[in-house]
Amino acid sequence: MLFKSLRCSFPARSFHIFFCSWSRNRPASISLHRLTISAKAMDSDSPCVLVFSGKSSREVEISRALKSSNTLKLPDDGEVKVMLDSEREEQLNDYNFRGDLFLNLLTTDHFGRFLIWSPRIPSTHDIISQNFCDLPLGTVCVADIQFKGRGRSKNVWESPVGCLMFSFTIQMVNGRIVPLLQYVISLAITEAIKEICNQNGLPYLDVRIKWPNDLYLNGLKVGGILCTSTYRSKKFNVCAGIGLNVDNDKPSICLNSILQESVAISYKFTREEILAAFFNKFEKLYSLFIHQGFQTLEELYYQTWLHSGQRVVVQQKDGDRVTENVVTIQGLTSSGYLLAIGDDNQMCELHPDGNSFDFFKGLVRRKLE
Repeated sequence: MLFKSLRCSFPARSFHIFFCSWSRNRPASISLHRLTISAKAMDSDSPCVLVFSGKSSREVEISRALKSSNTLKLPDDGEVKVMLDSEREEQLNDYNFRGDLFLNLLTTDHFGRFLIWSPRIPSTHDIISQNFCDLPLGTVCVADIQFKGRGRSKNVWESPVGCLMFSFTIQMVNGRIVPLLQYVISLAITEAIKEICNQNGLPYLDVRIKWPNDLYLNGLKVGGILCTSTYRSKKFNVCAGIGLNVDNDKPSICLNSILQESVAISYKFTREEILAAFFNKFEKLYSLFIHQGFQTLEELYYQTWLHSGQRVVVQQKDGDRVTENVVTIQGLTSSGYLLAIGDDNQMCELHPDGNSFDFFKGLVRRKLE
């Protein structure tokens, strides 16, 4: 999962990135064409190594073209060295993300087909957003360790081994529905976990959505979503970043620790199967969302979130005076905020105040006509 980091002992450029396609059989430690990932290789003067891969020959050709163009960049303008997966000689460690497993499980037409993997990276989100226009739409960047992840209000987060951390690209035309995208992503994650449980005869893990962008399990945060967008050429370029505790039981809980508590079996969730299941679900849900609207997903969303019937205290400004009222959450408004009703039967829209870390500690009420 993502936890707040007060300081980071690594310089901004001391990381390597790998964009990978895969063969099925491999041993275990990493090196890239005589470039081994070591303390020396991660000093501030070493280049950022990028290694590409894809689901089909089309994505492989894109990999070659990107390497030839040498256009990819880092937020700090650090040096970049691009490589193809075929140039990687040595083995992966057990904790490394297995791109071959992920790509074999992937059944999408658009999302996740071009893969970026990194053993250690400041932020998958920055890599995707910085190079958005040079990457094919649906590109995903995955990291084993992320030490400068992005959160709300410019918070910096640290994520350990075992956490599924990824960012991917989407392009949208209708700006009015862009804020609703995070709800589709949240729903795709919960549905992916549910499907894996059903397919493997596992007890259902009740991962729930906490509005607007957190995932909870047994009352504790197990994941989160961050979406950012820029407007260019009459389209919204959206970068979606997700962190999910899969096999790291610190700093709070993870899917596998709860699964082991539920039943005595050896089965463990893997990041590869969850990521593939997510994209397989997301592509279908996203198509419904774009062509039929979020209302087609609302019932399923409300079955999964934590807030139907929840009573919360909200603030309402009247000149210089601030009053507090108790309201009951009913659902979402068309703009993606919380829809609630007061004890006076007045419908209202709830907005975060922009200051509170917990959205529900600083809700502001706006009456709806």
